[in-house]
Amino acid sequence: MQRDNAGSTIATSTGRLRQRRRSNEVSPEASNANGTHLLVDDRNKYRSMLVRVYSSVWMIGGFALVIYMGHLYIWAMVVIIQIVMAKELFNLLRKAHENRHLPGFRLLNWHFFFTAMLFVYGRILSQHLVNTMTVDKFFYKLTSRLIKYQMVICYFLYIAGFIWFILTLKKKMYKYQFGQFAWTHMILIIAFTQSSFTVANIFDGIFWFLLPASAIVINDISAYFFGFFFGRTPLIKLSPKKTWEGVIGASVTTIISAFVLADFMSHFEWLTCPRKDLSTGWLYCEPSSVFKPENYTLPGWVPQWFPWKEVSIRPVQWHSLWIALFASCIAPFGGFFASGFKRAFKIKDFGDSIPGHGGITDRMDCQMLMAVFAYIFYHSFVVQENYSVDILLDQILRNLSFDEQKTLFNKLNQTFLDRQLRGS
Repeated sequence: MQRDNAGSTIATSTGRLRQRRRSNEVSPEASNANGTHLLVDDRNKYRSMLVRVYSSVWMIGGFALVIYMGHLYIWAMVVIIQIVMAKELFNLLRKAHENRHLPGFRLLNWHFFFTAMLFVYGRILSQHLVNTMTVDKFFYKLTSRLIKYQMVICYFLYIAGFIWFILTLKKKMYKYQFGQFAWTHMILIIAFTQSSFTVANIFDGIFWFLLPASAIVINDISAYFFGFFFGRTPLIKLSPKKTWEGVIGASVTTIISAFVLADFMSHFEWLTCPRKDLSTGWLYCEPSSVFKPENYTLPGWVPQWFPWKEVSIRPVQWHSLWIALFASCIAPFGGFFASGFKRAFKIKDFGDSIPGHGGITDRMDCQMLMAVFAYIFYHSFVVQENYSVDILLDQILRNLSFDEQKTLFNKLNQTFLDRQLRGS
């Protein structure tokens, strides 16, 4: 005798009954119930859209306020997002029964997390911290010492966590504990790969953080609305509600928007100036050449009735096209990766902190690839690799002690005096 439903019992040749092994994959019926229908055919799509729009307005408003407040507050926002993401991912594989037998085990995960945070941000922002402390001699020396031994401190903090983990191993729970240990390290890679490049982009100039992030947001919103009203052709099985109509419409919208936004944001020095310290003062600087407009004469095939014979375009607007193209064609694969990840664990969202959107991790999936690309693109094709006063000063402050800096100053002063005497 045999039953065909999932989890049924099957009669064997020996007369015994054995349980059919359950599949780890989501069944087609469950998959259909989980939203494989297109948005254009969804009966509840307008109610869902209103919730999503309401949440988006609040998020964009809060994001704009933090951007206006400056570099340090944007960094704080990134840290908060990072902590929430880690919390959502830690909870994904958490088992309450096992954790009750492992007191302090969750605390160990956070120990590794904050050790990684100290290491990553210490490496990225060390020079900014030194530049902030140069006014006070005592704090300058203290900061320089901490930065010098920062890697040693972080390493031994990690070793302390490693020994802590070994000492907490319990019989019959080895598999769960080592699984959590590996999962924690994967979370550190996911969280800090994105955030480290994001923070570097922020201090290179808010522009290089804001434009790529805005391109992802515009692409996401445009894809949703184009798919909402016109989507008929499914794009990929991992994300059934994504459609070709949504992707194509979003790509065109993102490219045009990025080109216009690049010109608009180039007018504000506090967006384009790099931040060399951790202060919160207003920024003023000489704009880089990529933010200065250049005139282009229109070709001869342009009709005579066209009112303009030349146009003014900033070089950064050409760069924005590549950023928008990446945001439209490559970055969505971060979202597809997250969709496959959620299906593997049979969950709809990573969390429920944002109504209509899921968790913070659900909003950051595409930003991971985008932040890394923006950093690589900026340092490969935009920034000019030449020696300047700022670069040399950074090297002096980073590598020379306070006494060595005074010696260098006196020698430069003597050199200038000698040249003046020779000239006279």
